Amino acid sequence: MTTDQATPAVAGLSRPGRPPGARRGPLGPLLLATALLIVLALCSIAVGSRQIPLDEVVMALVDRSAADPQIAAIIWGVRLPRTLLGLLIGAALGLSGALMQGLTRNPLADPGLLGVSAGGALGVVVAVGGFGIGALYGYIWFAFAGALLASVVVYLLGSLGRGGSTPVKVALAGVAVTFLLNSLTNVVVLRDPQALNRYRFWAAGSLAGPDGATILAVLPFLAVGVVLALATAPALNSLALGDDVATALGRRVGLVRLQGTLAVTLLAGAAVAVAGPIVFVGLVVPHVARLITGPNHRWLLPFTMVLAPALLLLADVVGRIVARPSEVGVGIVAAFLGGPFFIALVRRRRLAEL
Repeated sequence: MTTDQATPAVAGLSRPGRPPGARRGPLGPLLLATALLIVLALCSIAVGSRQIPLDEVVMALVDRSAADPQIAAIIWGVRLPRTLLGLLIGAALGLSGALMQGLTRNPLADPGLLGVSAGGALGVVVAVGGFGIGALYGYIWFAFAGALLASVVVYLLGSLGRGGSTPVKVALAGVAVTFLLNSLTNVVVLRDPQALNRYRFWAAGSLAGPDGATILAVLPFLAVGVVLALATAPALNSLALGDDVATALGRRVGLVRLQGTLAVTLLAGAAVAVAGPIVFVGLVVPHVARLITGPNHRWLLPFTMVLAPALLLLADVVGRIVARPSEVGVGIVAAFLGGPFFIALVRRRRLAEL
């Protein structure tokens, strides 16, 4: 029987790359989201302790020599690296959240809620406070190890007991592991002033500080994570139908989860090492993207890559406006925006059945 002759259910199963109910090619909304991201990026460069008109921002970006030297120095030396970092970290957090939700079939999955970010932060403070490692290329490996260990522990704890892994059990395990890791982090930072100073920067989550060299240092890890994440998209569509169905469709479930876990570790670990533990971005954005794309991860992941940095840049701009001439950390603003969404998601009556 050919695909055209099959029933709708069988037709959906015969193409593992597209789950039943997936929508076809929402290219128009993706282009609109990209345009919104460009506007927010320009606003991120324009807004700060010194307001710069958008036309002068564009002029400085197009032809640095034609712009005012002081404005060009601010844009190219401070605000452009900060904006680029927001784009990278936002895409990393959004993709890691979408991957975790797809791999676990858990709508509450998020690096910040399931202990991955807390594990990465603990790894960094251990590297700084325990081993005296101050270079990004040194402590980022500790961030990867902490993120990976935390994700494995949360998954194992959430799978214990009758019924195996459920969204609520995994979420509760993630909260418990997060509190435990945060307590261990506090023990380390209170014993070491250098680690304490670095942790105070991470704790609120911030895009301020890192320069172009930092971005170039973390870019290879994020690039590999993005490639692994996007390559996992067709398999995530199969996993959405259940492990048994995915196996029947020819997917190697264990290998898919290993690839996805590696991508989450690279993306979330690198994001935490540079910007600190920023929560809710990886939780909120995949759900918003899913409203546009449906369950098809071939479109869900690219949408998340665009919408997540848009949310992060928006939070960063808001944080600079509400406390001018100072600023509120982007992690605090993102948590303020994402908290109500998380509460609404938890209160859904059918959550335990997912």
